[in-house]
Amino acid sequence: MKIFFNYINLLPNGSLEEQCNLFAAKGLEDQRWVFNNIIKFLQYQKERVEKTEISGGTLRNFVKTIKLFCEMSEIPIHWKKITRGLPKSRKYADDRAPTSDIVRQICGYPDRRIKGIVYTMASSGIRLGAWDYLRWKDVQPIERRGKVIAAKIIVYAGDVEEYFSFITAEAYLELQKWMQYRQDSGEEIHGNSSVMRQLWDTKKGYYHHGTIKKPEKLKSSGIKRLMEDALWTQGIRKKSDLIRHRYDFQTNHGFRKWFKTQCEISGMKSINIEILMGHSIGISDSYYKITEDDLLTEYLKASDFLVINNENQLQIEFNRVRIEKQKESKFLEEKLNKTDTEAKDLKIQDKNNIDVISALSDKIQELMLEIELLKQKS
Repeated sequence: MKIFFNYINLLPNGSLEEQCNLFAAKGLEDQRWVFNNIIKFLQYQKERVEKTEISGGTLRNFVKTIKLFCEMSEIPIHWKKITRGLPKSRKYADDRAPTSDIVRQICGYPDRRIKGIVYTMASSGIRLGAWDYLRWKDVQPIERRGKVIAAKIIVYAGDVEEYFSFITAEAYLELQKWMQYRQDSGEEIHGNSSVMRQLWDTKKGYYHHGTIKKPEKLKSSGIKRLMEDALWTQGIRKKSDLIRHRYDFQTNHGFRKWFKTQCEISGMKSINIEILMGHSIGISDSYYKITEDDLLTEYLKASDFLVINNENQLQIEFNRVRIEKQKESKFLEEKLNKTDTEAKDLKIQDKNNIDVISALSDKIQELMLEIELLKQKS
């Protein structure tokens, strides 16, 4: 509404509340004035859609917002005339998921929080707003034989939208390293500590926000700014992107797309991916009841595809090749043992056949002698 009011030059220096009151008052007096201003504004936005500066969905959102305001203000407008000819919105965006190389490039930004943020978002598919809720007790490591294999993460804890997902061992260990650094610096870490906080000066004990002993949470808006700084500093975003007003992938939602893409590549069931992303699965919400352990087993199938650090990927690839070689060696050994057993069986069978043939030969000789004796007697 603020963008609309400013475009029609309605009390440009006033507050949003003042602009709303003035628009409602003028609208009730002159409906034609309202109609003409809406048409002028939407025509401008339509031209922006044609230039690919905004999507058709953004234009439709402007319409919905202005329409709702007019209805609440009881300003009668013929909306069919207004919306006729507007471009339809697509149900998907034309941006893509970032490549693995770009994700690693973002992690090179010189801020010790960046890896924990990127690893967590990329390996769990959480939304940016989830950081406003995330506390240290909401990240629960999962161990097998004394080794962390993943971690369960409670998303939107305490909210009606609460659900759980998983993060890789790589992401958990990075978060643990960050929390340990804070504790070593003098912060008291407990279950309710925010996973991400504002920085402080380790020498003076403070920075722009808070002190080491009185942390100030890094909100989702701060994480968004941090990520944008990383994209520009690392040379991923360029001035040429500003000219066309579009980016190849969204700053933070791109990690959510990367998570979904990698999980699908790994062969993970689509319905389980949707559950881990906090999506409704329709009527299946009532009938599809997968256990947490089974969901973890599914997630672990994709965990190798969600690893970001090159060194970790090389180790995983080495382990994968080693396991495949072991399986291949075991298969060849079993095949050799089977062949050896079959050869022994054939030898035994041949020996038995020779013995049978020899016995038959002796029997034939005996029969021939008997026949000869019978001939002599006759």
